Amino acid sequence: MVIPEDVRAELVAHAEREAPNEACGLVLLRDGRAERYEPGRNGAASPYRFELELDDPEVWFAEDDGYELAVFHSHLSSPARPSRTDVENVGLWAGRPYLILSLRSRDLAAFTIEDGRIEELPLTS
Repeated sequence: MVIPEDVRAELVAHAEREAPNEACGLVLLRDGRAERYEPGRNGAASPYRFELELDDPEVWFAEDDGYELAVFHSHLSSPARPSRTDVENVGLWAGRPYLILSLRSRDLAAFTIEDGRIEELPLTS
């Protein structure tokens, strides 16, 4: 998966704005490359978990235009890897790209989570 620097900068900026809560949103991928980021709102308003809400519900239909949707969220101080909460609450994101940014270290990582298994995805810029 390729996350260009401009998209990565948007992820970091959103995470900084939302602190002390987790930020969340959707990254729209085409052929494994992020084309844009759609910031969401954390309906849980929590530093420990997220519930993705979007102002523009049309974003959910981007798959109809050939995009793959990847969920993004930030961790304030923990590493850029899925927490137990992430694994337990993966829900409709099971098996899909799952991006996590550690705000503390600025590390960004990508995973899939399915049936309790976590698999890291290669990530480049």
